[in-house]
Amino acid sequence: MTERFDPTSLKQSWPMPSSPRRIVTFGAGSIVGDAHFPAYRKAGFPVAGLYDPDRAKAEKLAADWDVTAYASAEEAASVPGAIFDLATPPQAHAAVLRLLPDAAAVLIQKPMGSDLEAATEILKICRAKKLKAAVNFQLRFAPMMLALKDAINRGWLGEVVDFDAWLALATPWHMWPFLKGLPRIEIAMHSIHYLDLIRQLLGDPKGVHAKSIGHPGHDVAQTRTSAILDYGDRVRCALSINHDHDFGRKYQACEFRICGTEGAAYLQLGVNLDYPRGEPDILEIRPRGGDSWIPVPLEGAWFPDAFVGRMANLQRFASGEDAELVSSVEDAWITMALVEAAYQSSSAPATPLHERP
Repeated sequence: MTERFDPTSLKQSWPMPSSPRRIVTFGAGSIVGDAHFPAYRKAGFPVAGLYDPDRAKAEKLAADWDVTAYASAEEAASVPGAIFDLATPPQAHAAVLRLLPDAAAVLIQKPMGSDLEAATEILKICRAKKLKAAVNFQLRFAPMMLALKDAINRGWLGEVVDFDAWLALATPWHMWPFLKGLPRIEIAMHSIHYLDLIRQLLGDPKGVHAKSIGHPGHDVAQTRTSAILDYGDRVRCALSINHDHDFGRKYQACEFRICGTEGAAYLQLGVNLDYPRGEPDILEIRPRGGDSWIPVPLEGAWFPDAFVGRMANLQRFASGEDAELVSSVEDAWITMALVEAAYQSSSAPATPLHERP
């Protein structure tokens, strides 16, 4: 007997740790106040405090959330039994990791370093110190993505053969001043989430064709990307990313279309459409054997709920309640290798046209 599709039965959350450990955060940027701390408070995860080299910024955020502002990185790293949360720029990760106690549990903000060479250094540090280290690819834990993965695993789309990501929006890059002057922006800091999610759903591609460019209206290194991931002759996977579609909301978009041999899914990633306030996330599925699109009632959004699931998995892995650490540094390094390949493709010459005979 064929299982009847029930959208309310799809998994949308991660189990909570039975005894959450205190969290110590490095960094006091907007992502901490907009996502990390709201998520941790919602989940009931205790936050001990934070450190940022900008003392005034750290003290203000600490006061807003009633936590301690540590005087130094060494003081923050010495909190016994803590889960360490690195909301730091990529070039700062390695130095902080070296300060942490051996065998500590740590969540590292994406990307895992500025490039693949830095990611490899971070991987070696984590191995040498035996850190229980994961990278904050929290899109995997968004309620809509957990539900999508569950639907795929249960066969409601059949074999996935098409994945389209289409973004046409206006991203407020000024909110992240640490990005100014960095040579790699769009793929390394944004589309990396999509590349990582695609790896989880489709596996590792054979390679990538990509072009990532800036815009004449500003000096951000790259804000527009086109990419094709090579999965052979059975699966088509393409990304069209434009962060400079600043002509009003009407024709802006931030959506995925995933098609299988027997069903399909549509997703809207709402937070990007009015960041950080955001619009609603949307997941609709036309399941195997169905003749209409069925909305999936979502039990939360990418921001902040994905950050809950991401931290819950790390906490549970640290305590032995989860056998797998999702997006461990070992796995995240492969996402960084895909990012590196995309940049190499972008800098390589295209196949030229034949000359006129």
